[in-house]
Amino acid sequence: QVQLVESGGGLVQAGGSLRLSCAASGIIFSINTMGWYRQAPGKQRELVAAITRGGRTNYADSVKGRYTISRDNAKNTVYLQMNSLKPEDTSDYYCNADIIPASSSGTNYWGQGTQVTVSS
Repeated sequence: QVQLVESGGGLVQAGGSLRLSCAASGIIFSINTMGWYRQAPGKQRELVAAITRGGRTNYADSVKGRYTISRDNAKNTVYLQMNSLKPEDTSDYYCNADIIPASSSGTNYWGQGTQVTVSS
């Protein structure tokens, strides 16, 4: 069974850094686009950053220059390096990936979420 497992969230002061990781497990044939979304209480889930298998990236305007998304295709893992964090970055962060399992057709998967809290 394919699943995404996130790690790396926590509490940090404004201006600090955190690194999120998301590993896909299971018998996987291929992973296409991987990304990170976030959802704060009372708000809609929004795309933070995404990266294609070939390494092309896309960022929300609010995080450009502060966040960096990367991936290790050999480890089926995507990372989100978050620098210069602001209180408004406080949210639950979710990993997302387009995965083709070895035994079925591809579909979109979500991780369980990891909480990031930035104190002022």
